[in-house]
Amino acid sequence: MAKQINVALIGNPNTGKTSVFNHLTGLNQQVGNYPGITVEKKEGVCKLSRGLKAHIIDLPGTYSLNASSLDENLVIELLLNKNDKDYPDVAAVISDVENLKRNLLLFTQIKDLGIPTILVINMADRMERKGISIDIPKLEEKLNTKIALVSSRKKTGIEELKELIINHGRIPTEPCLNASSIDPPYFELLRKAFPNQSLYKLWLVITQDVNFGNLNRKELSASPDFSLKKESELKRLQQKETIKRYQFINAALKETLTKDLNAATDLRARLDRVLTHKVWGYVIFFSILLLIFQAIYDWSSYPMDFIDMAFANLSEWSKEALPSGVFTNLISEGIIPGLGGVVIFIPQIAFLFLFISLLEESGYMSRVVFLMDKVMKRFGLSGKSVVPLVSGTACAIPAVMATRNIEDWKERLITILVVPFTTCSARLPVYLIIIALVIPDERVLGIFNYQGLTLMLLYLIGFGMSIFSAWILNKIMSLKSKSYFVIEMPDYKLPLFKNVAINVIEKTKAFVFGAGKIILAISIVLWVLASYGPGEDFNNAEAVVTQEYGNELSEQEFNKHVSSVKLENSYIGIMGKAIEPAVAPLGYDWKIGIAIVSSFAAREVFVGTLATIYSVGSDDEQTIKNRMAAEVNPILGGPLFTFASGISLLLFYAFAMQCMSTLAIVKRETNSWKWPTLQLVIMTAIAYIAALVAFQVLK
Repeated sequence: MAKQINVALIGNPNTGKTSVFNHLTGLNQQVGNYPGITVEKKEGVCKLSRGLKAHIIDLPGTYSLNASSLDENLVIELLLNKNDKDYPDVAAVISDVENLKRNLLLFTQIKDLGIPTILVINMADRMERKGISIDIPKLEEKLNTKIALVSSRKKTGIEELKELIINHGRIPTEPCLNASSIDPPYFELLRKAFPNQSLYKLWLVITQDVNFGNLNRKELSASPDFSLKKESELKRLQQKETIKRYQFINAALKETLTKDLNAATDLRARLDRVLTHKVWGYVIFFSILLLIFQAIYDWSSYPMDFIDMAFANLSEWSKEALPSGVFTNLISEGIIPGLGGVVIFIPQIAFLFLFISLLEESGYMSRVVFLMDKVMKRFGLSGKSVVPLVSGTACAIPAVMATRNIEDWKERLITILVVPFTTCSARLPVYLIIIALVIPDERVLGIFNYQGLTLMLLYLIGFGMSIFSAWILNKIMSLKSKSYFVIEMPDYKLPLFKNVAINVIEKTKAFVFGAGKIILAISIVLWVLASYGPGEDFNNAEAVVTQEYGNELSEQEFNKHVSSVKLENSYIGIMGKAIEPAVAPLGYDWKIGIAIVSSFAAREVFVGTLATIYSVGSDDEQTIKNRMAAEVNPILGGPLFTFASGISLLLFYAFAMQCMSTLAIVKRETNSWKWPTLQLVIMTAIAYIAALVAFQVLK
């Protein structure tokens, strides 16, 4: 069995840490949460040699070990705890060749922890263009470490990095500088009080309020030989430490790094002037959005139609190929249609994540966040609320967690409460199927697809509602935003195909498997409820149809009416009829009512639920879309999915809190059921009223 070592990738945001991680691990990686905490972690495996492999963990981006957020705190906790299963045997600090001075602050701090530390200087392919040259051997000597010069784009230096990881035992663990010289008497007292402990680790426990083994601030302050300084004095010492480290870094780089300023281009500055312009910046952003949604509809139509038909054929084939009975009906009418209701949307979701990845990789997304900050300020929101609201387009759960970097509790609470209005990827399947049913597949000016325009409008409505709600909450709480938002603008660069591909695959896989598990379980429950029922009408459905229609029906029509009678008198039909009076004013029948209730588990369950209900007892090979299009409104007659009922449904899902997982995260982040309960009630009320008004006006 091959020996395994732990390798921690640490670095500032925007240094290309993810690119290095992807090159080392390829697709041998997974995304999860740290134990007991809802902060995402990425880990993977890298084969180093025949008898050695590395468990690589990509730690959250941090500027220093002076933590200001929960993510950064997590990095420190891991680096202090030798008993943690992920404690690194070697740390690789990823730095950006253009921002080496700033990146080295974190490097010198980690060196003080006594961990073998490799300095990885990334983006080496830019050195010539930017007029940068580095004396690597001399810098290694100054920093007392080994350096890997890497270019993620050109895939150079990765093998050299692997070699350094293999030989990490030869890397010196002595610090670069003596940080205790900022206050020698104080650190000498600390050393005497705890002679067997690392001095710098003790200093971090004092200043960061983190645990170090069994030691914490309370135990340190309880020592008779040592007393903690006041908070203000500790802050002053932290500043002195930072200054001392930068003095050392400046001296080291002065002798080892040269930069020809004339070689640097001002293209980035010119692009920024246009892309962050107070008028043209928004015009360009909305034009890009428009193109994205047009492409999503145009490019994905062919694979979607293929998948839809494939699942219809698979359902029909399973009925004919498998022995007739309950189990076959469950597979053909419950499981296959339910899963087909999710799989059909893989192309469009993959395209959405593709475009988001391209915008992030190119550096443009940081400009979008900067643009949106100006909008937020006008509505009284914190500038730091931009990141959660933008990231909410993927999923509300990590977006809620991203509010942890907002210091003011009220500002953070407001952001948490309004984030679910932002259109997430789970709403996409609902939007896509309803838009396909009620919006004509035609073009305006021969270019813009009406369906793509409708999808973009729904995203804008969600974002607009989140900002409007935040403005109202600010008025209620009489809150004046005092926080400032600082964001680093990375250089523009051509997206790396490997990074984009891995991101799309991982995000799409997470969506499909996350939704698939829920839908599979719900499909089985729904099929059972739709296949059985109490009373004589269910058991004698054939007699009921014969009594009503006589012998006038063909065999196919007779079977269709029998299935309809059974479905209406099944357990799910009885439940649906009970809630139908509440949803009928919105233009829905009992089947849509059941789909809305079941989609509280996850929004995307809506389509899977209807696919399962419509498939029970059905013998035709129609696709999900065709079956939904053929549904008749039991009260008004005519098609059930009309423009009025379709717009009503779209608005309901644009505003409703149809996500149990998001409510659980809000409860966890606010430490109270009060806020998620208010969120659920108010968002549902807004959704119901908007859907009601839309249907009554448009019908």
